[in-house]
Formats: sequence, structure tokens, C-alpha cells
Amino acid sequence: MKSIYLLGAAACVLAAPAFAQTVQEAAEPSAPAPRIEDASGNAIVITATRRAETIQDVPISVNVVAGDLIENAGVDDVRALQQVSPSLRTGTGQSSATGTSLSIRGIGTGGDNPGFEPAVGVFIDGVYRARAGVAISELPPVERVEVLRGPQGTLFGRNTSAGALNIVTELPEFDLGGFAQVEYGNQGQLELRGMATGGVNDVIALRVDGVYRERDGYIRDVNTDREFNTIDRYGVRAQALVDNADRLTVRIIGDYYKTDEECCYAVNVAPGQVAPVLDALGGALGLDGIVTPDSPSDRVAAASPNRDLTERVEDWGVSAEVNYDFDFATLTSITAYRDWDALRDQDIDFSGADRAYRDNYSTGLKDFTQEVRLQGTALDDRLDWLVGGFYLNEELTLTDTVRLGSQAAAFTDTIFASRGFELFDTYGAAVPEFGQLLIAPGSPLFNPQLAAAAAANPALLASLVNPIPVGGEGSGQQGDNYTVDTNAIALFTHNVFDITDSLSLTLGLRWNHEEKDISANLLATNPTCDFFLNPANAAYTQTLTQATGGAALLLGCNPTVNSEFNGDYDGGFSDDEFTGTAKLAYNLNGDLLLYGSYDRGYKAGGYNLDRAGFDTALLGGDGAQIEDLQFGAETVDAYEVGFKASISPEFSLNGAAFYQDFTDYQQLVFTGTSFAVENVPKTVSKGVELDANIRPVRDLNMAFGYALTDASFDKDLDLSATPLAGQEGTQLVNIPRHALTGSITWTPPLTADLDMLFHVDGRFQSEVETSTATSAFGITDNKGYGIVNARIGINTTDGRYRLEAFVENLTNTYYNIASFAVPEQTGTFAVYPSPPRYYGLTARVGF
Repeated sequence: MKSIYLLGAAACVLAAPAFAQTVQEAAEPSAPAPRIEDASGNAIVITATRRAETIQDVPISVNVVAGDLIENAGVDDVRALQQVSPSLRTGTGQSSATGTSLSIRGIGTGGDNPGFEPAVGVFIDGVYRARAGVAISELPPVERVEVLRGPQGTLFGRNTSAGALNIVTELPEFDLGGFAQVEYGNQGQLELRGMATGGVNDVIALRVDGVYRERDGYIRDVNTDREFNTIDRYGVRAQALVDNADRLTVRIIGDYYKTDEECCYAVNVAPGQVAPVLDALGGALGLDGIVTPDSPSDRVAAASPNRDLTERVEDWGVSAEVNYDFDFATLTSITAYRDWDALRDQDIDFSGADRAYRDNYSTGLKDFTQEVRLQGTALDDRLDWLVGGFYLNEELTLTDTVRLGSQAAAFTDTIFASRGFELFDTYGAAVPEFGQLLIAPGSPLFNPQLAAAAAANPALLASLVNPIPVGGEGSGQQGDNYTVDTNAIALFTHNVFDITDSLSLTLGLRWNHEEKDISANLLATNPTCDFFLNPANAAYTQTLTQATGGAALLLGCNPTVNSEFNGDYDGGFSDDEFTGTAKLAYNLNGDLLLYGSYDRGYKAGGYNLDRAGFDTALLGGDGAQIEDLQFGAETVDAYEVGFKASISPEFSLNGAAFYQDFTDYQQLVFTGTSFAVENVPKTVSKGVELDANIRPVRDLNMAFGYALTDASFDKDLDLSATPLAGQEGTQLVNIPRHALTGSITWTPPLTADLDMLFHVDGRFQSEVETSTATSAFGITDNKGYGIVNARIGINTTDGRYRLEAFVENLTNTYYNIASFAVPEQTGTFAVYPSPPRYYGLTARVGF
């Protein structure tokens, strides 16, 4: 069997990483041959197709980042991988735990919505991580990361419509070894890492990894001198490997990870119409209400001293991968359970005024997954066949707690005071109540019919002359509880047939069945909403709505805290979808691989877990229906042609051109009061990717990547009645049209026992818009920019001792990670700023 033609199988045979290492050793030729190597000179072997193959022999577009490059580039978690992978784009919004987003080829999943599943799947040692934020924990020592571009419609345990990150960590070793590492840098940066591994006997090896990291924040609160966007986290990971070197291999992993940080705040870049109101309210407390720095790179903001931005995450899990080699096939089983919980507080008005906040907002995910694969060969090894099944049981829980601050009523009254009235009696007799003007002769709002009715109805009269009821500090959501149970089953087959010694055909098919059940118990206290919903006050409410253009309803009865939606809800739905792949690959003389493929991808629908998605009767809606929160599945038909050229032993060049047509693409939008997923009927992503590896001498390794991505909603759509109005045919938000990455690593010997390290890596990208809400104003777009990291050091040739100096963001380049229109603050825009330059020293002692 010519294994170099095999494509895309779903079997991690003989403990995939262990098997990969075995093949890596076997692949070393006696004479030089074209290949891509890591910095240590080892041929890069991947298991993206669930078979161990050198990257040049796999007819798919995949960017492989070796473990040494990850370490040299300072990649601590998944978000930093974009530095070395041009098609990958990452970002973080209002939460690193629940607001992290990943995209590949311009297609991804925004954060800030726990009910939104990822389009880019993250798999660590074969185990699916259910959300991007779940996968941002500190990476343990990594053998490699495989960035799979395009839909993974057949092999991976959980279907992902845009791509996947296949992260393979280092295995336990039978020889005793380990290291202790300390890193110290500016901004209070301290990191401690350690590892120990060794064999219990000839069959069992153990390994333990641990990490602790802390760093000061880089956004300063002018009111308290607090620092936001801090790092304070630790984790431990234990493994056991059982390998009898015959038929059975077992790998068991257990890990625990915890954070306690202050994240994530934003910097104002445009003060908006209500800035004077916020300043006045903040001033009443002796604080700055809103700060708009000369440049967002100053990274200063105003927050309420009595509101925290604490974010605590606890994540743990266990997994077992069992591989058994029968005479006719290899059986692989991966069983995993993961438990993830995030608890956070948030100052959601992004100002020093105490208007609104979240208090103990919590999200939890409990995932049980089981995957079974059976792989073998037939027809004199010309057919490599695979069949498998996958099961997921997930429980998603969320408790939302958006509450009103001590100045919520004063905020509304101060806005309307300039128009000659108030609602909640903040200013007493100095400013009349709105209802008083309705029955006062000579008032521009005088309503004679209402005045006559009030004269005859004492109850109506009282509602007009008295302030509207207000809940005060702490009113709002007392606990909106959601539970979404997901059960997903998939059966799949993936087969590679060598038609000739040079031509191979891959056919894969997957049946997906998914069921989601939702239950919700919603409770909010809001006397203002109760007043507006009371039929006895209908005339008042209608007149107030007309006079303020609906602003009074929004300010007094925000949909997020609307008591109209209190109650219990249940619902559910199921999806069935066939996905698959067809690929044809031709290998020309072992130096050039040509391929073409079609892939069908799918991502299930879900629910927006936010009562703001209901239709309120106050605006003519039909009230709360659980179906209001549902969004549909997305599918994609993807076409790709590519080549992999091993031009010489020192140089390889890979390229791909792709066209991806998405139906009912799931797009996260900001509705004005909340984040919600909406289905866009047609979205297209197309482009070109190039990857080059150059190794002119043994001690010098260079890698370069380029991605041209044209991703947009179809120009013929009509999005005028949606939050995406005007975005037809324009590049998707935060997706650069051009992205270039490169790294150069030089390790010249100093003596027989010492080597030097010189490393530099960079990512350069073209301009992007950072938000659909702000793009029309042209105030928060990112011009083209580049981020450069560097590392220099000295180490012993056996790797036991190392001393290195590093710098991240060498040129101290600033960019906006994301931007948004601040809710209910017309014209106010804020951004999540990028981190500043970091630098420091790393020392490692091994044994």
C-alpha cells in the first residue's frame, strides 16, 4: 500500500501521537529526500486525517505548527496561534471565557453567546472542546497543532463547518526526565512551568505537567486605579501511557485548570450624545463618568468602583484512548468527560456611572463524548477503509443576572430633563413628571381627552401625576436560568482507494442526528415594566412612546430585564443531515501532489439564551415564545484544488484555492440590547492559500504563509431590515483580505555542548472593519498592521539547560481586537484594545 496517497481517515491508530512518532522515525530516509522539518530536523508527521502521514503526502489544506515554533513564538493558548497561521483569526470580546472567537478562511463563530457552537472545532488529543473559550487554557507542551482549513464533514467527532484545530500534546516517556522553568517579565509577568515523566516499568509510563501564570492588567480604571485584563491562572495535567508494544495501547489523561482574573473591559473611542449625562452622574459620585483618551492605545477607561469585572473559570476533564490491533483492523475508542464552569461580574454600561451591571453571571458545560473507529485495509492494501460512530451528550447551563445600578433611574431622568420632563422624580419639583404635562393646560403635551378621563378617574389621575414606579438598585434579572441538553449521534465511513500507484480516490459519508431540548426559568423584577404592561396605563404608555420615539420604553423597560417574559419555558428540535467528502489526488513522481475535493459541512442550530430575543407586547409583538430564541442549522458546500510541491530537500511549497458556499450561515449580531445569532441565507468565502518551508542548512529553518480571503454575505441579499443592513457584498467583520505570517529560527552551535537560538516571527494583515455597528462611522477600523515577536537564547545541546530573552509585539503595535456600539448610549462606541509590548527572561533546568 502506498500510504503517501491516503487521505482523511478517521482512525487514530495505536495512540495517534505515539503512532505518529513511530512513523516519523520510519520515514527518515537513508538519503536526503524532499520533506518539511521542524526546528530539530524531524519530518513533520500529522494525523489530521486520522492516519500518520508526512504533511507533503496529505491532499488537504493544512497548516502545521510544530511544538518548537509554538514555544519560540510565545503561544500560551489557542488565541495566539494566529501569529503563525495566516488563515486563522482569533479574538476576545467581553469575556475570555465566553467571548472568544475563532475563524478559518473568514468563517467562524463570534463570542458573547454561550448558545452559539463553534464553526472552528478545537480537538485536544482527540477530545472535542465544546466552545472556543473552553479551549483557551494554558497549553501544555505541544508536539504540534494542525490547522485544518475548510469544513470537516466526515472524520472529526463533532462536525465543524469552517475548520478545526487538531492539537497533539507530548506523550509520557519511559526514560526518566523533566524540567522546571521560570519566566519573568514586565507588567508583573511571572510564569512557572514544570514537567516530570518516566516509566513505571516496560509497559507503563507516567507524566505530570503543571503551570502557573500571572500578569498585571493593561487597562487602567481612572476612578480606582484598578487594572483590567489581568492574568492569574494555574493548571495541572497527568497522563498514563500503557503500551505493550504488541496489540494494545492505552492513554489516560486527567487535567484541572483554574483562573481568577479581571476581564474584560473596553476603552471608549467616541463619547456619544449621552456623554454629558454620564459625566454628570459620575460627577455626583465624585467620579469620572466617561473617559475618551486621545488614543485608545492609552488604554484608560472609567468604571464604577462598586462593580467588579471578576472572571473565574474552573475546568477539568478525563479521557481514555484505547487502541487495539486486531489481525484484520485496528479498533480505536476515545472516551471523555469534561466539566467547565465560568463565573463572572461585569460593569455593562462601561462608565463610571452606576447604571447597570452583571452579578455572578454563570455558565456551565458538561460534556460526555464517545468515539469508536475501526480501520483496516483490503484489496491487497489498495483500499484503506474506516467506519466509526460518535456520541455527544452535553448539558449547557446559564444563569444571567443583568441588574440595574443605583443611578439607573437618574440616567433616564437626566436624558429627558433637557426635554422638560422626567419619569422617576429624580429632580423633584424642579422637573415635572411626564404624566403631569399630559393633563396640564398650556403644556405642549396637553391631552384634553386624557385630562378629562383623569378628572373622572382618581386611579388614572394618580398614575399620571405620580412618578413611574422604579425598582431601584438590584432590580432586574434575579436569575434567568437556562438549560440546553444536546444529544448528537453520528455514523461515518471514510475510504481511500489507490486506483493506480499515482492516483487515489477518497470517499467519505457521515450521517448526523442532533437533538436539543431547552428549559428556562426566567425571573426579573422591574416595576417600570409592570407599569407599562398594565392595561390601565395603556394611554399613558402609548403617548410616552410616541413622544420619545420608543426611547422611554427602552430605557425604562429594557428587553433584557423585561418582566413581561417571566415564567417557565420548554422546547426542543432535532436535525438530520448527511455530510461527506470526495477527493481525487494525483502524485507526480513523488515530488508534486495535485488534488481536487468537494466537502459538505454542517453545523447544528441552537438557541439564543437571552430574554431580549422575545417579542414584547409593548412593541406589538406576540409575547414570549421559546421558538423566538431558536436559530437554524448552517450548511456549506466547499470546493478546493491544491498542490504540494517538494521542490528540493531544502524547499517545499504548498498551495490551495477554495470556494465555500454557506447556506443559512450563523452570524452573531448586536441587536442594540443583546448579542444574538441570525441566519444569513447565503454567504461565500473564497480565496487562495500558500505555505512555504525553507531549510537551506540544518541550523536554519524558515516558514512562510499567505492567505487571500474574500468572505462576504451575498451581494444580492436584502439585509435592510436586520442589524446587518448595508453589509451585503462587503468583507466580513474582522477578516483581513490579506494575511502573511513568517518565522525564522537559527540555532548555530557555539561549542560542542552549547547552541544559540535566534528566532523571529511575524504576522502582517491588511485593514479590517471591527464591527458592523461601527463600520459606517469609520472610527474603529484597523489599518493594515504587523505584530513581530523575537527570542534569543543559549541552551545546551541536550536541551537540559536554557536561558532566553523574549519580546512579544516588538514594535508595540496597537490595534482594536473588536469594537461595538455601547447599548443605550447613542453614538458611543468602545473597543477592546490589544495588549502592549511584553518582554522578559526564561530559564529552564532539565533532568
